Amino acid sequence: MSVASAESNPTGSASSTTGAASRHEQSALAGERVLVLDFGSQLAQLIARRVREQHVYCEIVRHDLSAERIAEIAPKGIILSGGPSSVYAADAPRCDPKLFEMGIPVLGICYGMQLACEALGGRVHAHDVREYGRAHCEVVDSADLFRGVHTQTEVWMSHGDQVTQIAADFTPLAKTATCPFAAVRHNRLPVYGLQFHPEVTHTVEGKTILGNFLREVCGTTGQWRLGDFADETIAAVRQRVGGSRVICGLSGGVDSSVVAALLAKAIGPQLSCILVDNGLLRKDEEAAVVREFTEHFQTDLHVVKAEQRFLERLAGVVDPQEKRRRIGAEFIECFKEEAAKVEDARFLAQGTLYPDVIESGGSGDGPAASIKLHHNVGGLPKELGFELIEPLRDLFKDEVRRLGLQLGLPEEIVWRHPFPGPGLAVRCLGEVTADKLHTLREADAIVVGEIKAAGLYRQTSQAFAVLLPVQSVGVMGDGRTYENALAVRCVNTDDFMTADWSHLPHDLLSRISTRIINEVAGVNRVVYDISSKPPATIEWE
Repeated sequence: MSVASAESNPTGSASSTTGAASRHEQSALAGERVLVLDFGSQLAQLIARRVREQHVYCEIVRHDLSAERIAEIAPKGIILSGGPSSVYAADAPRCDPKLFEMGIPVLGICYGMQLACEALGGRVHAHDVREYGRAHCEVVDSADLFRGVHTQTEVWMSHGDQVTQIAADFTPLAKTATCPFAAVRHNRLPVYGLQFHPEVTHTVEGKTILGNFLREVCGTTGQWRLGDFADETIAAVRQRVGGSRVICGLSGGVDSSVVAALLAKAIGPQLSCILVDNGLLRKDEEAAVVREFTEHFQTDLHVVKAEQRFLERLAGVVDPQEKRRRIGAEFIECFKEEAAKVEDARFLAQGTLYPDVIESGGSGDGPAASIKLHHNVGGLPKELGFELIEPLRDLFKDEVRRLGLQLGLPEEIVWRHPFPGPGLAVRCLGEVTADKLHTLREADAIVVGEIKAAGLYRQTSQAFAVLLPVQSVGVMGDGRTYENALAVRCVNTDDFMTADWSHLPHDLLSRISTRIINEVAGVNRVVYDISSKPPATIEWE
């Protein structure tokens, strides 16, 4: 499986050393950079993605990063994120107040605006009327931030506190019916504030507003391109690896596939890929990986046939966490055994993405570490003895997909839906057996195949089948049956932190159900999961 992809890794991250190059030393990233100071916002990553969409490199750092460190990084601009706190609370997170005097343009969003206004002489209080959702906004000053924005525009609000008084040095730029300071500008310092969220799609002209801050205020020219990133990363990998060999774990997921494709271009025959077939993969997944990385990229591919080993480790296990733990432990053993057969291997490549770095506290300047469980279990042990290469650690998922297409990966792999590290084991509720996996694998292929045939695969974020530990009475032909129930799960999401169930056409659901019951032995009932996240999770285990 992918050795460290959050989408497909049963083991979690290996013990980390350094990536392909130091974050602040990659010349492709160093020309124009914007920092997002994170005050606990659920939208901090979305802000960074929106900035990058405008071809400006952006990274998330902790809210209390010192002015001295910021000066060393030398960003073109700073964005203060929103957050759940109240700025007037004693324990409210604050930034270094000296950053407002550095001459670097600052944009405060929601909590960030309140923090900037208070730090520069304004007042913030809880308001009698809270604003959550869409709001009608009137632009009163169209210079700079609102250049090209309609005078009457729709924005997205999410606040209970608001700025009730601004210092004399501030000028109001926009207002709503209940928020007189929906946007402000400092007259002397390059400090701006937005009470609404320009990063969400519900703010109709948010892209224009952010673009104005980046170009008009920060003076960026939009030089960052994925193609340049790929060239720089390939050069950095070549320099670091030299004549040594690199091992990369493959799963068929997009993260590990893009890592392997990037390394194949960088070091060619020095790359060895390992695919552990644990018997928990989707239908025909092994064949697709073997075909792509032997015929197209022509890598040294090692396939470990380990289905029986994993099934023996899972025998009698019904607890989801214990499933994960055992799968992770067995994966490590399989991987170690096969890696030992690769001579002169010094490096281990993994598909760590930027959200993984942020959420795990893996960046020195990033937000504090947090415990990220998801579908990861444990980690590759230090005794493996490899140095780590993480060529995608600066990229978001959507950027990884675009990079994969640039590298020549087929769309089937690039746009494949995420797959949990423990594989079908956590979609086979209860004990995992070979017969149950066969039933689930066949039903899952029908679900995905019908959604693709309907032209809805790219419009959905994740679709799969779940075999339930429930039998129900049915009638097939002239006889009664007592067989398995199966759930179909399909969701739409931008970030996988929240998700809504997909409103698939009824005729499509009907075809899926009919085919599964007619073609997959042992299933006589199909149900559709209409739960959103939260309160439910996307996966059932």
